[in-house]
Parts: sequence; structure tokens; C-alpha cells
Amino acid sequence: MCPECDARVSVPDDVERGELVQCPECGVELEVVALEPLRFIVAPPEEEDWGE
Repeated sequence: MCPECDARVSVPDDVERGELVQCPECGVELEVVALEPLRFIVAPPEEEDWGE
């Protein structure tokens, strides 16, 4: 279930912890944090890489 909108999120059978998936309802990017049971958190925004 999406932590933002409670929609059911389906993932491939071979999904791994740390992978990012998108909620089909609200479009938020989710990070897989547990497999049994399947749990997600809202993925932190990607930081800019300025090449420093």
C-alpha cells in the first residue's frame, strides 16, 4: 500500500529492497524497505550532483 494515498502498489516478483517504484494512483516515487511483508516509504528527493 502506498503510504501517501493507500493505493495498492504491485511490484515484480524479483523486486529487491532499496528499489524504487511508482504509485499508480498518485504518482509518488516509493522505495521498497521490506519484502515480507512488502512495505514502502516515500523516496527522498534526488539531490543535484554539481560535479564538485
